[in-house]
Amino acid sequence: MKTFTKLASCTAVAAGFAILPLAVSAQSTMAYPEKCKSEGMDMSKADMPSGGMPMGDMPMGDMPMGDMTDYQKASMDGMKGMHMNMMQGMMKKDADVSFVCGMIAHHMGAISMSEVELKYGDNEEAKQMAQKVIEAQKKEIEEMSKWVDKEVK
Repeated sequence: MKTFTKLASCTAVAAGFAILPLAVSAQSTMAYPEKCKSEGMDMSKADMPSGGMPMGDMPMGDMPMGDMTDYQKASMDGMKGMHMNMMQGMMKKDADVSFVCGMIAHHMGAISMSEVELKYGDNEEAKQMAQKVIEAQKKEIEEMSKWVDKEVK
């Protein structure tokens, strides 16, 4: 998957009640490293569980995807992107590369979830936690991406 779904910019209220604009979505500023993608992996079926139904059409509990709230749909979109990239990264033959690539995708998923919280959540403490997750995970993704660039041939 070459691009992720872009989420709209959001704002977060910090402890001092100052409104801080969140930069652009991590998904639009932090691309999944090309060196983490597995060649020859058919990602067109990656979001299909064994039943053959695409994840986007799967009911969640008693609620079909079409009946989900905007918050739930945004969360699911982020999770689908994360899972596809994690699967690609985990297919690498080298255990170290597989781990680092899988963690990059996992951290990108955490950022996506946090951005959804900032956009839709209304609890200031939860939003502050989400902002902290974004800051920490972006730093770790940058470190891991540098490792991938250096170590993966």
